[in-house]
Amino acid sequence: MIGSLMMCVGVVVLLFGMLAGIAMGIQHDFTLGPAHAHLNLVGGVLLFLFGFYYRLVPAAGTMLLARIQGWLHIVGGILFPAGVAGVLLRGPAFEAAPIVGSLMVVVAMALFTVVVFRTSRA
Repeated sequence: MIGSLMMCVGVVVLLFGMLAGIAMGIQHDFTLGPAHAHLNLVGGVLLFLFGFYYRLVPAAGTMLLARIQGWLHIVGGILFPAGVAGVLLRGPAFEAAPIVGSLMVVVAMALFTVVVFRTSRA
């Protein structure tokens, strides 16, 4: 279940990130380039890869740790680049969002590491 959710959210986030990149290109304004890159990689690609692992190794996707990791990364993977965009557009008043979001994705990655080591022989 969490694997399918992560794959679905990942492709939607990646589609949004790609459309944002096209919009930046059309406008010749790449101010949000760092937010676009983080949205695509952290919010799109990583979510999809995590979901793919959970689908590939079904035992991993049934763990409570996997659901915690999945939701943590979904929220953090969107908050982090949105916060970067906020800082780029509105200044340092928005610094808390990318800090919190980045910490969430790092913790999610650590949890995923634990999941992989526990289930890689499954």
